[in-house]
Amino acid sequence: MINEIKKDAQERMHKSVESLLHNFGRIRTGQAHPSILEGVMVPYYGSDTPITQVANITVKDSRTLQVVAFERNMLGAVDKAIQSAGLNLNPTNLGELLLISMPALTEETRKGFTKQARSAAEDARVAVRNIRRDANSSLKDLVKEKEISEDEERRATGEIDDLTKKYVAEIDAHLAQKEKDLMAV
Repeated sequence: MINEIKKDAQERMHKSVESLLHNFGRIRTGQAHPSILEGVMVPYYGSDTPITQVANITVKDSRTLQVVAFERNMLGAVDKAIQSAGLNLNPTNLGELLLISMPALTEETRKGFTKQARSAAEDARVAVRNIRRDANSSLKDLVKEKEISEDEERRATGEIDDLTKKYVAEIDAHLAQKEKDLMAV
């Protein structure tokens, strides 16, 4: 029982960190990276489809993305979808492909993205702490039902606290790296 609770908590904490990294991928640095376009939805035969399912996105150089639609007639729709996604990106349509130049980040923009990254990191920390609370609550329930002793509960609570500290430290390390990337000129 205790091992199941610890394993569940660890898996959920790991997913919180993965979610944070996914969110960080959407926060653009000065570098071109295909994950910037992950949230873009393209109207494709009547339904919104993720851009990765209708086009191939590659990095041409450190500041330029290249987007090639799988169907040439979809290039205009992909272009409009990128422009309307709120990413402040303006693709250049070359007929067969789109080139997207990443604008240089201003100091103000960098600070805004840093604030966004810190907020995402805090959300991840809160999620990890909530998982700890849930696990500790489950352990208390086991003690009430007399399935485990109080000593076992204390030991397991300590292990869950150590797990929490480990994942919070991992979140802080990822945040520090993201801030470093954002502030690099």
